[in-house]
Amino acid sequence: MSEKSYYFEEVNTIKAMLEQSKTEAPCLFLLDEMFKGTNTIERISAGKSVLSYLNQGNNMVIISTHDIELAHLLADSYSLYHFAENVEGDEILFDYKIKEGHLKTTNAIRILEINGYPISVVDEAKAISETLRK
Repeated sequence: MSEKSYYFEEVNTIKAMLEQSKTEAPCLFLLDEMFKGTNTIERISAGKSVLSYLNQGNNMVIISTHDIELAHLLADSYSLYHFAENVEGDEILFDYKIKEGHLKTTNAIRILEINGYPISVVDEAKAISETLRK
């Protein structure tokens, strides 16, 4: 087992990407939920900085994120796409079609509700979510 945390491993991997991005050859970078091993503010801040750095020259960068704030920060330099869902009763259905632009809906708390989480947990999560969105 490695002595490094998940975050430290990710830091080293992304550093290698930063170094590779400066070579003459064009690079394709695929990143999924960058810096998920750290706190929200630093994850979004570091993620935006890294993505701005990688998005130079002849590189192509594709990133997936659930961080709405990061998506907003990238809107001027990246094309944004998302998946959407339809809620029908106690089911969340996905059409798996990529749609252009910012994500318009969220579903994580609804998934908790559908999966039988206590109503007090769901209600508190909804209230906190509403407060944080303001």
